[in-house]
Amino acid sequence: MYRFIILGFLTLCLALPAHAGSSEAGRPQLPAAEVAAFSNRVQQDLAARGANVAIVARMGRDPRSLPKGVTYTHVSYWVLSKIKTADGRTGTGYRVYNLYQDDKNGTRSHLVQDSPADFFAGAYHLDAGIIIPDARLQKKLLKVIASPTYPALHNPRYSVLANPNTPQFQNCTEHTLDVMMSALYGTRDKEQIKANVAAHFKPQVIPIGGLKRALAPAASAALTTADHGAVVATATFGSIARFMQSNKLATKVYRLTPDGAYRF
Repeated sequence: MYRFIILGFLTLCLALPAHAGSSEAGRPQLPAAEVAAFSNRVQQDLAARGANVAIVARMGRDPRSLPKGVTYTHVSYWVLSKIKTADGRTGTGYRVYNLYQDDKNGTRSHLVQDSPADFFAGAYHLDAGIIIPDARLQKKLLKVIASPTYPALHNPRYSVLANPNTPQFQNCTEHTLDVMMSALYGTRDKEQIKANVAAHFKPQVIPIGGLKRALAPAASAALTTADHGAVVATATFGSIARFMQSNKLATKVYRLTPDGAYRF
């Protein structure tokens, strides 16, 4: 009987992984040459579309292990920048602005700038979700990302299922959303940003049964839902895409794979 209970508990927790693909890349899941080629393809595609800043998501886990309605596990801003190569040359490329869950303490996070290849080194499958903001929003985002507001909006208390309407916890997608709301409304006031999120943004509902919800924090504190009411809902790439499309803030929302570009 006890063995049955333990196995059942593990099954419940595995459906909500504590490290949901939002950590810095440790051991690469895919061949380095494939990752490098795909990273360059994403950069070239963004540059061809004239994107100075874009929101890009990666698939960090097998999508069959994720809750219904969730495809991508990590979201970041990609910013067109002056890049210095290892041999001292300078050129133009994208820098990736991430909020990563800590590997050693899953309840904490930190901000990291890395390269497109670093970003996709943690991918389970080479599939990028991409949102290109309209030109006016791109300018506003660049201003915020380059200012002290960007790190000031970081909350290091990490939760996989952070409620974007509250300041208690944060994950990578919520930080992306907070930065966007700061840019849209011209404020760094966290209370105002959360009020605007609650008023205008519809998060992705995550179907979690009562037993699974009660047991998950025992496997990892990063799986807490203490900041939610009866319904668990969090910011996802899809919910940000829907928000931007409904408010005419995006010029393009699509998927890019090694086989080509597709409508999201």
